[in-house]
Amino acid sequence: MSEGFRCGYVAFIGRPNAGKSTLLNQILGTKLAITSDKPQTTRNRIAGVHTDEKMQAILVDTPGIHEAWTALNQQMVQVAHKVLEEVDVIALVDDMTLLARRVENGEEVIDPTLEAICQAVAASGRPVVFVANKIDVVPHPLVLPVIDAISKRLALHAAIPLSALTGDGVQAFLAEVESALPVGPALYPADEWTQVTERFLVAEIVREKIFHLTKAEIPYSTFVEVIQFDETERETNGIVRINADIIVERPSQKGIVIGKGGEMLKRIGTMARKELQQVLDCRVHLELFVKVERDWTRSKRGLSRVGFDPA
Repeated sequence: MSEGFRCGYVAFIGRPNAGKSTLLNQILGTKLAITSDKPQTTRNRIAGVHTDEKMQAILVDTPGIHEAWTALNQQMVQVAHKVLEEVDVIALVDDMTLLARRVENGEEVIDPTLEAICQAVAASGRPVVFVANKIDVVPHPLVLPVIDAISKRLALHAAIPLSALTGDGVQAFLAEVESALPVGPALYPADEWTQVTERFLVAEIVREKIFHLTKAEIPYSTFVEVIQFDETERETNGIVRINADIIVERPSQKGIVIGKGGEMLKRIGTMARKELQQVLDCRVHLELFVKVERDWTRSKRGLSRVGFDPA
């Protein structure tokens, strides 16, 4: 460990669909957080560990901050706000395709959603790195007015234009994170890259396929519970056997997730199994079952089963 080594926690904060999870995966070089083109995909705080010769950054992905109407969404937003109190650096990630459009239309760059996020970030007192994401699809002349507006609203440690999808600008972002972190020893072994369990990854990857393959309210009304994660043959035969339940709120949703002749459930399982074999680095036998738990997104029991602690 070099002299002046730095270590600490970095929160990825921003609106839904800003690209926080994509950025986390890009930095880690592997799949940790699930992504989709639908907002509010991330429900829990998810931590990955990036270690190099100069620093160890524990990267905390959070649910997008948004106006929350349901009990589930309110819990998600609370998670994001609570993380601000626990980290050393904040990476405020926003979507340049949205902000650049506001510049083009002559509108204020900081809309009500971003203003609410800025208020929470400013109140934390942590160093802030503004991440202008998705520059791969935005004309560069539109980037500077956005950064200028954010710089006037927040006392920034740095502002970095980047593309979480392509990786362009990510090294510059990491350099600014390093300069903002406190000096201190690593908290985790250099080869450790995540703080979540394999069971958690299984549930999230199955849930991601539901997001990709179903429409309307279905993705938001489901959670995945791993019932069995059998590794007894992992060393001898290179296989893990997994049983998981997909929980929905209503019988009609169960029918949609299963699909005609079980076709939708088969597609979900096939896509999830292929990705899990890469993530777990072994063969995977995956069995999925669909069950109904009425209005789980509104019940204390349901919210607690997806990792929240409703009062």
